[in-house]
Amino acid sequence: MKTTSANTIALVDCNNFYASCEKLFRPDLQCRPVVVLSNNDGCVIARSKEAKALGIKMGIPIFKIKQEIRAHNIKVFSSNYALYADISSRVMNTLETMAPKVEVYSIDEAFLDLTNTQSIIPLTEYGQNIKQVVGNWIGIPVCVGMAPSKTLAKLANYAAKKYSATGGVVDLTQPQRQRRLMDLTPVEEIWGIGKRIAKNLRTMGVVTALDLADSNPTLIKQRFSVVVERTVRELNGESCIALEEVPATKKQIICSRSFGARVTTYTQMREAICEYTVRASEKLRGEKQKTKRVTVFIRTSPFRTDIPQYANSASSQLVIATDNTRDLLELAVKLLKRIWRDNYQYAKSGIILSDFYDAEIYQPDIFDKIKSRSKTDKLISVMDQINHKDKGRLFFAGQGISKQWAIKRSYLSPAYTTRWKDIPKVR
Repeated sequence: MKTTSANTIALVDCNNFYASCEKLFRPDLQCRPVVVLSNNDGCVIARSKEAKALGIKMGIPIFKIKQEIRAHNIKVFSSNYALYADISSRVMNTLETMAPKVEVYSIDEAFLDLTNTQSIIPLTEYGQNIKQVVGNWIGIPVCVGMAPSKTLAKLANYAAKKYSATGGVVDLTQPQRQRRLMDLTPVEEIWGIGKRIAKNLRTMGVVTALDLADSNPTLIKQRFSVVVERTVRELNGESCIALEEVPATKKQIICSRSFGARVTTYTQMREAICEYTVRASEKLRGEKQKTKRVTVFIRTSPFRTDIPQYANSASSQLVIATDNTRDLLELAVKLLKRIWRDNYQYAKSGIILSDFYDAEIYQPDIFDKIKSRSKTDKLISVMDQINHKDKGRLFFAGQGISKQWAIKRSYLSPAYTTRWKDIPKVR
C-alpha cells in the first residue's frame, strides 16, 4: 500500500527530561551520571545519558544499585514535579513560537504542524533550528523527527535519539527513507504497538515496522483492532491522527500516593485523604469541570506477605455536580469512615473524581442553595489565587500540618523556578 500526504508533522522530544531538568541549574553535573527516583525514592524513573552508559536500567529499585552509585559517583535525585512541570511549560511555550499549531502530547513531547514549511526552509535545517532555540532559551536538549504522519514522526524521533550521526534531527518525509528505517526497526518500537501486540504480530511473520507497513490493513483490523489498522495506514504516510491543539477533557481525575511511612491511625489517613481531595479539586477546577461521583480507596501493601492484608473502596453519587473543595472534602471523609478498619498497616490511599459536567453550562438543581454556594465558591477562588502564587500558603485544617505519612523525598532538589527562596544565587 503506497500513500502520499501533504502533511508534515514534527515530534519534538526532550532528552532524558527529568535528568536534564536536574542538571539545568547544576553545571557541576553536566558530565556526571544522574538518576531520578519514583515516589518514596523507590525506583529509577529517569537516567542521564551517562547513567544509561553505565547500564543502569529503567525501573530498577534504588537499593539494588547502591554499589554502582558509590563506585561511579552517580548523583541521585527525588522526583521534583514542580520543577519538571515549570520547565516543560517553558519548552512548550517556546515551541509555540516556532510553529502555527502545537499539540502538547506529554510533559516532554509535543507534535508540531510544519506543513508547507519546507517551501521556505529545508526541514532538516528547521529541525536543527528548533533544537538550537530550545537548547539556548531553556537549556534542555531535544531531538526532532519529521514525517507525514504522527506515527512516522515518532519513528523519526526514535531514529534521531538512537543514531548519533543524525545530529538529533531526522527528516522522514521521503518514502525511500521511511522504508529503509522501518526495515531496521523492530515492530515493538512502533508507537502504539506494545509487547503483547508485537508478540501476536510475530506469529504472523510481522517482525519489523516495514513488515507491518506492508500488511493488509483489512486483515490487521480483523485480527487486532481499528487502532492497529490505523497504525498501518500511518506507517504508509497517511495522516489518520489529527493534531489536537486543545487537550481533550479528562474522563476522571485520580490523586493517589504511596505513603512514605505506613499509616496505622485514622487521623493520619484522614489527613491524607483530605490532602488528595484538595489537590484533585484544584485539578477539577483547572479543567473547568464539575463532578458528581467521588470514590475513595485505601489498601495495604500487596507485596508484604508477613502482615494482614486489606483493601477497600467506597463511592457516592452527588445530587448536584460540584467543583467546591469543601463539598468534596465532606463527602470524601464520609466515604473514608465507611471503609476504614483499625489494626492494619496501610501503604496507599487515594481519591477518584468522575462523571464530569462542564462548569460553564451545568444546570444546577432547582433546590440548590445558590446564594450560600456562591459565597463558598468565592472563598475557594481566593484560596486558588493565593496558592497559585505559592502552593500550600492556605490549606484546610483536615490536611494536617506535620504530614508524617507524606511521600519520602530524601534527595529533593530546590524549586529553582517556582519558589523565591530557591532561586539560584550567582556569586
